[in-house]
Amino acid sequence: MTVTQAIQARRSIRRFKKGADITQEQIETMLKAAMMAPSACNTRPWQFIVIKDRAKLDAIASVHPYAKMLGDASLAIVVCALPSVQEGIAEGYFPEDCGACTQNILLAATELGLGSCWCGVYPKEARIDEMREILGIEDRDIVPFNVIVLGVADEAPQARGFFEESKVRYL
Repeated sequence: MTVTQAIQARRSIRRFKKGADITQEQIETMLKAAMMAPSACNTRPWQFIVIKDRAKLDAIASVHPYAKMLGDASLAIVVCALPSVQEGIAEGYFPEDCGACTQNILLAATELGLGSCWCGVYPKEARIDEMREILGIEDRDIVPFNVIVLGVADEAPQARGFFEESKVRYL
């Protein structure tokens, strides 16, 4: 699969085959892809929490209004932002950097034949606090940025993205 094919094939999956397994090798492939993302001044303001524990997945599903599909998913990867690593270097670019690493995870998952869904956490303060509590994050410099739900898709939604020439301007 080419990168372009992965981009065109990627979908937000909200129904998963319950009990499907994701291998450690697949997890590491996605995390390696994440860490190859560009970041401002190569500050790499991210860390990752891989959640396989069913109680934790269910706890997140109970508080995150858009992550109910965790009930059937195999696991989740929580991307956490580390804004403080950019202080004095490239302050404030962590949202773009964490977005780029998230997209790499989604594309790697697609290439691996897995379904995924990006469920935002940042910048909703209440959601950030709930995620910190569930994940036992006491360090206020660690900001849960999103939850990436992963598993084997049990649906095949149609593409929602498309090219709109009217949104392109050439100079």
